[in-house]
Amino acid sequence: MKQDDEEFSFIKEKIKDKPINKKRMLIHLAYDILCAIVFGAVACLAFVCLKPHIEEWTQPKKDQTITIPKDEEPKDEEQTSQGQNEEETQEPVYVQEELGVDGYQNLQKELYAIGKQADKSVVMVTGVTSGTDWFNTPYESQNQASGIIIGNNGQELLILTERKVIADAQSISITFCDKVTVPATLKKYDGNTGVAVISVALADISEDTMSRIAVATLGNSLVMSQGTVVIAIGNPLGSSDSIMCGTITSTQNKVTTIDNNYTIFTTDMVGSENGGGVLLNLSGEIVGLVLKDYSNQGDRNTITAISISELKQVIEDLSNNKDIPYLGLRISTVTDDISETYSIPKGVYVKGVELDSPAMAAGLQEADVIVKMNGEEITSVEQYNQLLLGLNPGDAVKITLKRQNAEEYVELECNAGVGVLQ
Repeated sequence: MKQDDEEFSFIKEKIKDKPINKKRMLIHLAYDILCAIVFGAVACLAFVCLKPHIEEWTQPKKDQTITIPKDEEPKDEEQTSQGQNEEETQEPVYVQEELGVDGYQNLQKELYAIGKQADKSVVMVTGVTSGTDWFNTPYESQNQASGIIIGNNGQELLILTERKVIADAQSISITFCDKVTVPATLKKYDGNTGVAVISVALADISEDTMSRIAVATLGNSLVMSQGTVVIAIGNPLGSSDSIMCGTITSTQNKVTTIDNNYTIFTTDMVGSENGGGVLLNLSGEIVGLVLKDYSNQGDRNTITAISISELKQVIEDLSNNKDIPYLGLRISTVTDDISETYSIPKGVYVKGVELDSPAMAAGLQEADVIVKMNGEEITSVEQYNQLLLGLNPGDAVKITLKRQNAEEYVELECNAGVGVLQ
């Protein structure tokens, strides 16, 4: 009987589930979460690292560098004539034909058609500045000037304009030839010439507007001569969509700026004192940049322009988001005649040194003559500027100069750190 009771008790036993260890379960859960986080972090890091390479394999990036071909000085007439066929001795035959009123009108229409076509690359740049006056009253002011579309790097349009229009502006906008306005941002500016490059994202421009605008072509202004017919576009009369025709009256004037000298073209066209824009040749190419800061002080209403060929390197650097190197010298070339007449060594004569400039810090003085830079002989302002533009802000440059001491010139060396003019 006792055995039956034990068997019966065994049958009645209840098997209980193993009790849950909450602490162990939390440890496993935390471990799983940690593994998931580590895996996600590793995957994210791998994706970030490999993304550029994957994009290069699947979608190769386009080169966004803007390159502007440089111009060369025209050959002398004697050299040009030597290259012509000597057998051609027959004199040209000239046919005189009266232009007449209708012919003159058709000629004017053709000239204005060139300007109208080039107007597709002209924009109106607006810089908005806001603040409060002495009476704590808020105000908003606008500055406007013309700009020229000079490049498209695949991501943005690049526009050349005057820096003073957008200096201290809280917002910048661009109005295209079809009257569409889009926001813009400052890319870089040159504190010396006062030109600036601003950019507009292509994503902000509609396809319709893109089909109506065009990128301007920068021509060779080194071949310009007295009497050359030019067309002024932009806002030479102080209002947009202005087109004027005239001729160049002089190409011999120079303006001295910091670290360079620029050729100034004067014309017989009378514009507005506050006007601006560019000069075109008969091919519709830009040959001059109208900047009122460099106009003739004796006649502020005469349209003058800086030779575009001499600005091309600066424009290219600004378009590629590069700062313009700066030493802070006002200089001129010591020509053979000047050297013989005044017994000055050939090189680059220092007419002035800017205050607090890298050149002043290096010890350069007025009346010094620069003869070498980084061991390379310097005989003209053009060579000096070309070598300087090949440097980068922060670079060190060794300058060899000659300084007058009593009755003779002694050779000295100094080291200058290239800066940026703000």
